[in-house]
Formats: sequence, structure tokens, C-alpha cells
Amino acid sequence: MTSIAFKKKVSMTFAATALLLLASGFVFAPSAFAATAEATAPGSYTLAIVCLSAAFAFGIGALAAGMAIGKVGSAAMGAISERPEIASQALIFIALAEGLVVFGFITALMILGKA
Repeated sequence: MTSIAFKKKVSMTFAATALLLLASGFVFAPSAFAATAEATAPGSYTLAIVCLSAAFAFGIGALAAGMAIGKVGSAAMGAISERPEIASQALIFIALAEGLVVFGFITALMILGKA
């Protein structure tokens, strides 16, 4: 697969994911807004801002972890194929990259806890 075809496939995947997230927002957001009385008042967007900031905190953490695991994982697999005895050390580096998701999740929970 050429580099241009791969980039096109990745960009189409990102576009499809963004459209799916947008569509699910229209489906699930009204029930979240109906849960509180102040969210139904005209001009009150505090719940929307809180939910959006929590989604950004978790989403950016997940994207960063995915990119980090992709780079670290491929390098680790190459190193393990040459020297199998370093497999445990390579898994530690992959677990460190996975920690980004945990930090994003905790940040999102802290943001939602303040609402």
C-alpha cells in the first residue's frame, strides 16, 4: 500500500469517526440536558461546556496514547524480534504509554465531579 493511499485511508477513518461522534452527540445529548433543571433554561450552556471539556480531556488523552503505543509498540516488537530477552522491558514502555489514557480519564472524572 502506498503512502498516499494509507494517508487517505487514515483520513477517511478519522472523518467517519468524527461523524459518528457528532451523530451520537445528537442522540445522547438531549437526555443529558433533560437531567438537570438549569440545563433547560434558555442561554444556560454550563452543562454542555463541562461535558465538552471532559470529552476533550479523555479524547485527547486517548488519541495521544494511541499514537504513543503505535510508535513504542512497533519499536518494541522490532527490538524483541532481535533480542527476545528484552520483552519484559519493552512491555513496561508500552504500559507507560497506556498511562496517558488513565490520566485523561481521571481528568475527565474530576471535571465531571465539579459540575
